[in-house]
Amino acid sequence: MDDHAHDWAYINAQAVQIPADLAYERSDIALEIKRVGDEIRIRPARRPLTHVLEKFAKFGPNFMAEGHGNQEQAERKDG
Repeated sequence: MDDHAHDWAYINAQAVQIPADLAYERSDIALEIKRVGDEIRIRPARRPLTHVLEKFAKFGPNFMAEGHGNQEQAERKDG
C-alpha cells in the first residue's frame, strides 16, 4: 500500500476500534486514514478550499478598514 490517504469504501477492509479516551468528541466528521511506514494514521479529513474566493468576496469594502490592530509577536529563539 502506498503513502496516500484513502477513503474507507473497501470490500476487503479491516476494522479499527478507537478507545473512548482517544476518540474524537464528534462522530459526524470525515476521517482520513493514511499508512506511513509501519504506522496507520487517522485524522480529520482536510476540508477542500473550493469556494473560498466566493467567501472572501462576501466581505464588505470596509472589512478591516481600520487595520488588524496591534499584532505584536514574541521574539523567536533559534534552535
